[in-house]
Amino acid sequence: MSLCCGVESVVILGFGRWAWKRCTYIGANDSANWTLATLGEFEPIPRMCRLVLAVYEPDLNSPRFPQHGYRLNPDWVIKRVTYEQTQGRAPPYIIYIDHDHKEIVLAIRGLNLYKESDYKTLLDNRLGMQMFDGGFVHHGLLKSAVWLLNEEGEILKRLWEENGKVYGMVFAGHSLGSGVAALLTVIVVNHRGRLGGIPREKIRCYAMAPARCMSLNLAVKYADVIHSIILQDDFLPRTATPLEDIFKSIFCLPCLLFLVCLRDTFIPEGRKLRDQRRLYAPGRMYHIVERKFCRCGRFPPEVRTAIPVDGRFEHIVLSCNATSDHGIIWIERESQKALEKIKEINSETITTPPGVQKFERMQTIEQEHRDALERAVSLNIPHAVATADAEPCMDNGTVPSQSKGDQASKTKSTSGGGKTNWDELVNKLFKKGESGHLVLNRDVTALNNISVVQPP
Repeated sequence: MSLCCGVESVVILGFGRWAWKRCTYIGANDSANWTLATLGEFEPIPRMCRLVLAVYEPDLNSPRFPQHGYRLNPDWVIKRVTYEQTQGRAPPYIIYIDHDHKEIVLAIRGLNLYKESDYKTLLDNRLGMQMFDGGFVHHGLLKSAVWLLNEEGEILKRLWEENGKVYGMVFAGHSLGSGVAALLTVIVVNHRGRLGGIPREKIRCYAMAPARCMSLNLAVKYADVIHSIILQDDFLPRTATPLEDIFKSIFCLPCLLFLVCLRDTFIPEGRKLRDQRRLYAPGRMYHIVERKFCRCGRFPPEVRTAIPVDGRFEHIVLSCNATSDHGIIWIERESQKALEKIKEINSETITTPPGVQKFERMQTIEQEHRDALERAVSLNIPHAVATADAEPCMDNGTVPSQSKGDQASKTKSTSGGGKTNWDELVNKLFKKGESGHLVLNRDVTALNNISVVQPP
């Protein structure tokens, strides 16, 4: 009897300790050891949030919500696409050319709870369903990204060439749109020649409240071009549960988050990292922190940034703000406050010229990316690479790593005046091996080379 009572006491104490740790865990803990973001790298983010908000407006000349302050020039909106025009294949978006900042922006809106097509995109996926570029991605979001490039690739290429090939190419999205924008960026980076040979350093993606859309090796590999913005306790980047399960349970989301939290407690960190099918939020993280433990109200926000490999927003936060922090309006407001705070701090503590500060920060960012890639390799992350393969474009606009067949198809498409077929380009990243499984093209090439040098 005494033994049973002792075991029962241990179980109760253990569960109480677990419950205390989980209930007192706050979103700020995820980025406690990260560095603070600088003005140069964070400055575009509030502007990108406003561009995504502008997608919700049918007419920027007479906006329905003028209090948001879009700060855009309606004459610079090149194209606006609605649900009727996409026919459910992609969320609505706009193409905007920002002459002030020399950027061509494609902004994609987030999930519409009233649109069945958005749910179809989310539900079009299973764990390990879609291989891509040496990892796994969300199948429905990838299809949406490919469709969007098939529709707008030629326009983006024309805009970049007409503006002297000096403008940057920016893809921005929120929630559902963030996943589409991130995967669209990965495709463009791998086939820059199809957009006129745009350099990798001129391509950027800003994913607000990002969906988990790619495996860990891809999330780290493309951290130099993809930036994820997360407001403190946002549930979506932290929920490893497939997106389709989350939105099936949208009306009982707190219950689902608690069960996921309970389940993940008993999954070892190493097992999570070795699961190549597990999807993560993409790229470099910018975490906006504005609340403190056991303190009421919001504090002046600060922005922390890093490229985490292990501990990449793996803990569910049991917070009443987990869903409100997902809203693009709150992200825009708090990011603007954070930007103003960074400007104020810089004006008070400036000791070196801004040009020198920017150069030093760029070097630090590049080093952080290299360190993250090496960290992923050291942790034996499946298909992790030690370099980002950022190959420069040739003078003729082609990428050195392109195969002869890829260049031939490009020549054929150009001579025939036809549009680039992005479906074919995506399929060329993989080939079927003798076993019938999909393998990377470079793996097939390596096997062919081995067979050539071996004696008959």
